[in-house]
Amino acid sequence: MIESVLDRLVKVDPDMEIWWDSSPLVFKPWVKKMVEAAPAAKKNVLEEQLNRIYVADDPAKSIIRGCTTNPPLSLTAVKSDPEFWNGWIDNLIKTNAGLTQQEYFWLTYKEVIRRGAQMLMPIWEASEGRFGYISGQLDPRLLTETEKMIETAQEIRAIAPNLMIKVPASTQGVEVVKALTSMAIPTNVTTCFTLPQIWAVANAAAEGLKIGLANKVDMSKWRAVITMMIGRLTENPVLDEQAARRDIKLSWADHHWIGIYTFRKAYKLLKDNGLPSKMLACSMRDGPRSAGKFRFWDVEKISGDIVYTMPPYVLEPLFNLSPDLEFEREIEYDDIPDDVLYKMSKIPYCIQSCDENGMEVDQFNAHPATIATAEAFSKASAGLEEYVGQRMAVVKG
Repeated sequence: MIESVLDRLVKVDPDMEIWWDSSPLVFKPWVKKMVEAAPAAKKNVLEEQLNRIYVADDPAKSIIRGCTTNPPLSLTAVKSDPEFWNGWIDNLIKTNAGLTQQEYFWLTYKEVIRRGAQMLMPIWEASEGRFGYISGQLDPRLLTETEKMIETAQEIRAIAPNLMIKVPASTQGVEVVKALTSMAIPTNVTTCFTLPQIWAVANAAAEGLKIGLANKVDMSKWRAVITMMIGRLTENPVLDEQAARRDIKLSWADHHWIGIYTFRKAYKLLKDNGLPSKMLACSMRDGPRSAGKFRFWDVEKISGDIVYTMPPYVLEPLFNLSPDLEFEREIEYDDIPDDVLYKMSKIPYCIQSCDENGMEVDQFNAHPATIATAEAFSKASAGLEEYVGQRMAVVKG
């Protein structure tokens, strides 16, 4: 066995977790694509390394310990195997006549989640419920509907015991996290970018845990993670617009340091306050090229006892551009350049995002990154619903 870049990364901390960030249903086609594109001399080694990320014959031996997905990725999973899914959806429509397009969409979405959960179940069983969770996201179009989110979360959770519910870090989502936690339903907070959101949902999970324990609920299989969408925070155009109005020029490095600083601060805040949620990093962007080597700061500089959720667009540069990357435990480093901290102190977007008191809970839905991401996720849900609608037209002829 030739050690891969992921093998070296997971050695940094025994509590680090790598999750696959896409439907498990697309893992095999992705490996095939990667191997086919590799130089002939590297194909065999690369194939062996990639197939250790998820070991189909014995999933408990996989590098990944979980999986997170969302509406865009679920739509991708369906489109990646149209022959199968067209047949499945057509049969669903024929055997459940009279349902609405939205109802057929919801049944299809749950089936994508169910099949993914099935693939990770051996990891969940081998770890006695510690790992092997797949995150099923609530319909992002329900961002402000507290009771409907709780209801659909219970419906998703009923699919399999290794289902973790992706709850938005919206104003209403904070209460949803508390309610679900009190029922011992694991949560993965998403559409989350800022320290105020992270602080609010971490405390909500802690409160829900206390309620559950007081009510004698079995919390032994409960866990919570909080996803910080790093790239979606630092790439929002409002950041550069506010900087420009103050005659501040933000470089590529500045943007990445802002994301790294916010994530590290969130990690420390949870640790210092003994909160039970675990930080999860997503929306990581590759780069920079330094001293002739391709680096990946968004992975390197937060390495520690966290969760990384890695889609193909993260794994591909790691394996193709940075295969020899070495890692240290940098999550607690204090190496943010002073000039970056100074720039951040002058930009309202940064102040609001990087201080746990930078926003009130009732301001979460108006944060620019929340608005942009919720819109993108909602469009993807609508896209899957439209796909199902197209199959309805085919079946009805």
